Amino acid sequence: QRACSAPEPPSAEVARRLQAQEEASIRWPAGGWLGDWREGEKLAQNGRGATWSDPPGSPNGGNCYNCHQLAKAEVSFGTIGPSLYQYGKLRGVTDPASPAARPIVEYTWAKLWNAKATNACSNMPRFGHNKLLDEAQLKNLMALLLDPKSPVNQ
Repeated sequence: QRACSAPEPPSAEVARRLQAQEEASIRWPAGGWLGDWREGEKLAQNGRGATWSDPPGSPNGGNCYNCHQLAKAEVSFGTIGPSLYQYGKLRGVTDPASPAARPIVEYTWAKLWNAKATNACSNMPRFGHNKLLDEAQLKNLMALLLDPKSPVNQ
């Protein structure tokens, strides 16, 4: 926190060390990478959870549109994060299960699990690391981002 809150960004060496520490915390999924993109879209739209007005134990949403554009049809989205429209398509993911897609699939999981593993000073929530979303929810978001049939990749 101190390194990322300083007036100047951390040095490349400090950032590398911080990212390596966070990367070690990633728990890789069991039994496949992708869930249902339709459920992922619901999560991306859902900003509920972890607030004082939510019932205890209610599931969290991903609230992805708060920071990112995901689909062309969406008219209201934030710009804190980059556009994720055509995320898988632009990265050449035509079959997320293929060995050629593995680096993008692993990077995407790491980013969702613990964004600080890919960018030491990321503002993105660490969804898996902080138990904001469970593995099934993360798989659904992975499908939203990577499934060629998802509205993200149209």
